[in-house]
Amino acid sequence: MVPPIAQNRTLLSSHPDKVRMLVLETDETHPDTQKETGSFGVVLGELLKRAGDEHKPSLGIETTMQYVVEPEGGAIPKLEEIGDDIHAILITGSCWDAHGDDEWILKLMKFIRDIWIHRPDIRFTGICFGHQILCRTLGSTVQPQKDGEWELSHQPIHLSAMGRSLFDVPENTQKIHLHQMHLDHVVNAPSHETTDLIKEGTKVHVWGTSDHTGVQGVYIQKRLFTTQGHMEFDEKLVKRQLEMRVESGSVKKEDASEAALRADWMHDGLLVAKAVLRFFHGDDDEFL
Repeated sequence: MVPPIAQNRTLLSSHPDKVRMLVLETDETHPDTQKETGSFGVVLGELLKRAGDEHKPSLGIETTMQYVVEPEGGAIPKLEEIGDDIHAILITGSCWDAHGDDEWILKLMKFIRDIWIHRPDIRFTGICFGHQILCRTLGSTVQPQKDGEWELSHQPIHLSAMGRSLFDVPENTQKIHLHQMHLDHVVNAPSHETTDLIKEGTKVHVWGTSDHTGVQGVYIQKRLFTTQGHMEFDEKLVKRQLEMRVESGSVKKEDASEAALRADWMHDGLLVAKAVLRFFHGDDDEFL
């Protein structure tokens, strides 16, 4: 039986100027979050709606969600199923390994490649696993940190010049802060040398780095804007995701307890969501 989360769902918008986004959900939220708020697609759709409300002028976001983890009842869409009205695709975070060769992960990579080739009008963003799987599809190496150290909870991200432009912050702003929840990381940014999907001469920007992770996000004009950090996480989500990882044995209890102390710290998730929405809408197309 297909779980309810696996069914195609849409958060509609009546706004006359709106972005239509397809969220590919690659994991389920904590059961308590599922009851209180909903799936990752709902959480992200609501966050981007807030970003749209603060956009000048206001901007709508219509969010269609599809759970894609096929071993758990999900379904990866086919190229021909993506309507002409879809402007953007967002791939969520996941407990699965983006460097793995599970059948559904390889199928997801083929879908990304097909969309990249045949739908140049669609823009991609990815969060955590989504960032990693997009970069892997474009030829980047994705692997666990060699020392086995996780990057958890509230962390600073040092901005490049492109990062400051994308997030529309003053020139003297050196960093933003996001919640993190990962062991795997993108080792090298994609480029024309790593894939035939990126044309020669295309500029690929790493917009931020941290002490733990050198590639915190990648930007390609009109095509790609990813983030390793979670713009959608709040205190409850951080603590619940830590709890799930302790229960699964992937994160040590003492590391999770230390990370939980920073779960309520102020972060820049809405700032990042606003930047992603501007990217979807084409506001920043002059950024090369």
